[in-house]
Formats: sequence, structure tokens, C-alpha cells
Amino acid sequence: MASTVEKSYETSNKLIGYMSKISTASFSSLQQQLQECTLATTGEDSGMIGAPEVLEMGKAMIHLTRATKVLDIGTFTGASALAWAIELPENGKVISMDVSHEWLNKVGLPLIESAPALRDKIDFRLGSAVEILQSLIDSGATGSFGFAFIDADKGNYSRYYELCMQLMAPGGALWDGAVVDPKEPSAVAIDAVNRLAAADSRVYNTLLNVGDGVHLIVKKH
Repeated sequence: MASTVEKSYETSNKLIGYMSKISTASFSSLQQQLQECTLATTGEDSGMIGAPEVLEMGKAMIHLTRATKVLDIGTFTGASALAWAIELPENGKVISMDVSHEWLNKVGLPLIESAPALRDKIDFRLGSAVEILQSLIDSGATGSFGFAFIDADKGNYSRYYELCMQLMAPGGALWDGAVVDPKEPSAVAIDAVNRLAAADSRVYNTLLNVGDGVHLIVKKH
């Protein structure tokens, strides 16, 4: 049987549909609204939204690591930032970064702002993620984040990885994408960071066939 790696909202595969349904039983109504609105209004960009099964797995990792500070690299409509805010404690903070807030302003913010307690946990930053991450390091935030999610421009993944490793606390979880048989430049870049993590003695790493691929990376104590 051919292997299938797809986001649940992009496939008719019955096994993926079943697994996603079971895995997203706690997907909130606000998350569902944001996903549906994103898929309906963002056209060719719609596939950039994270699969719900990936977001729910990330929420579980935040709970497991007891993270209070989260890095969210790649905002789009804010679906991942919203997911992390839902799981964080009242004093938690998500720093979500992107070079464009076009779709966030058009689609995500009106929904997220309907939940002020969640909106208050999210710091949306506009600009280069490399520069924002470096500014956090320069400000003394090294080793203070418990979870990072990388879902942005693929060419910079290796740079994001190294910067996040500095910002992550021991035991923290880092999330990025997975590919098989890379040929396109974006896939080659993801493969490079996957191999970088696999050879990194500072971490435990596991590639997972969830959504369109997830690489779970945990910084060792």
C-alpha cells in the first residue's frame, strides 16, 4: 500500500479521516470557525493552515512540558497561535511572528478578538522571524521557552532551528515539518533541518506521520 502523508482537511483517505476525528475531539468551536473561515477565504494560500490533528498534538505537548512561553514561527491566520493560547495557563504568552499580517488581519483577528482572554496571551509580531528570534536572544530570553512551532518559509528552517535551540529550555519541544524523497527546494530545506536534528546530540527527535508530517524534537536536560 502506498504511504499517504496529508492534512486531514485535504484528503479523502478514510484512515486519515478516522485518525483526525479521534485526535481532534477537543478541537474548540473557535478553532473550527477559524479553520473553516481560512479554508473558505484565503484561496491558494489556504493550505498553509496547520492540520487540526497537528495543532491538537501540539497542545498536548504544551501540557506535557508545562510550557508558559511559546514561539510560533509562521502566523498566517493565527490558527496555531490560537491553539497554543488555549492550552497555556492564564499567565502564558505566545510570540507569533510572520513577515505578513494580511490574512491575520482579514481572517484571524476578528475571531480571536472575540475571546479577549486568549487574545491577551498572544503577541503578534510583524517582521523577519530570524531577526525577532535573535532579538529575543539579545534581550536575555535564552533558555526560557518551553515550546516552539516552526511552520514558515522553508529556506530558513535550519536558521530557525538553531535560534530556537538557544531559546528553548531543557525538556522543551520543538515542532517542524517532514518530507520524503525531497526534490523541490522547499522539501530539500526541510530535509536538511530534519537531518540536522537527527545528528544533533542535544535533542531527542522523532519523525511522525501526522498531518503532512511532523518532526518532534525535544531538547535534552
